[in-house]
Amino acid sequence: MDIFILCMVVFLALSFDFINGFHDTANAIATSVSTRALKPRVAILMAAVMNFLGAVTFTGVAKTIGSGVADPSQLAHGEIIVIAALIGAIAWNLITWWFGIPSSSSHALIGSLAGAVIASAGFNAVNGSGILKILEALLISPLIAFTAGFILMWILKKILARANPHQINKGFRYGQVVTAMFQSFSHGTNDAQKAMGIIVFALVAAGVQDNMDVPLWVKLSAALAMALGTSVGGWKIIKTMGTKIFKIEPVNGFAADMGSAAVIITATMLHLPVSTTHVITSSILGVGSAKRFSAVKWGVAGRIVIAWVITIPITVVMSALVYWLISAIFL
Repeated sequence: MDIFILCMVVFLALSFDFINGFHDTANAIATSVSTRALKPRVAILMAAVMNFLGAVTFTGVAKTIGSGVADPSQLAHGEIIVIAALIGAIAWNLITWWFGIPSSSSHALIGSLAGAVIASAGFNAVNGSGILKILEALLISPLIAFTAGFILMWILKKILARANPHQINKGFRYGQVVTAMFQSFSHGTNDAQKAMGIIVFALVAAGVQDNMDVPLWVKLSAALAMALGTSVGGWKIIKTMGTKIFKIEPVNGFAADMGSAAVIITATMLHLPVSTTHVITSSILGVGSAKRFSAVKWGVAGRIVIAWVITIPITVVMSALVYWLISAIFL
């Protein structure tokens, strides 16, 4: 039974990574597709390759996820906790994908893991300092991304104030190819590691290993699952990110991608998990505000923010309910 449960954990974690890939494809390519800098199929293929490369390059975020919420070695039913957390996170990702809402897979996973831990071992089992560090990174990074997008766009406006708009758009379409690659790479460095961290959490809880190091097979399988998911594409969220916040031109897409990718890669270097969805959406909002505040469709932005706010509470409750249901059957 233990082997079966562990295999189920790995399957669900890779499924979450796959869904995360197509759910968050928009993060990397929405602006470049909406400005026609890249054709959709080319953009998705490029994003898949760069996601894979980014995913196999770093492991610091995986260790933070694996030990930040709770100590897996101290939990009696760690594998069941992870199964409940993954089911909750996957369910929420699919719900928000269906309605085209760019919610956070990171918030969903953190909320689900915390909810399952609480349902299993109570509030005292949650690592308060660790989860606070994670939440701080998740909450502060969008503010930094908004500021970065605003400043970059403001600088570009000043520099290009007297330039020919046609030439500007033509030049920045080429630039967007580069920034989309950077964006996709940074997405892989942070998001794919979350599935790696949850698998290592289960391996430690099951006694298969006694440290938070990420095995090579975990790294490669998570990277591949993310890349395959990205290759499927998440067209509903691409439409929201690329067209419904404000009318994005190539120079705007360039600034948004540069600002958000810089924030994500910096967080990865610091071993901090961030929501790529939050970061990129915030950067787009910052760019739109610098372009013209009234150009931003704040009603759409408000609905996105509401989804951000409710994700953690909802996934905490969902995963707790799933844990109680599973434990009633298997424990």
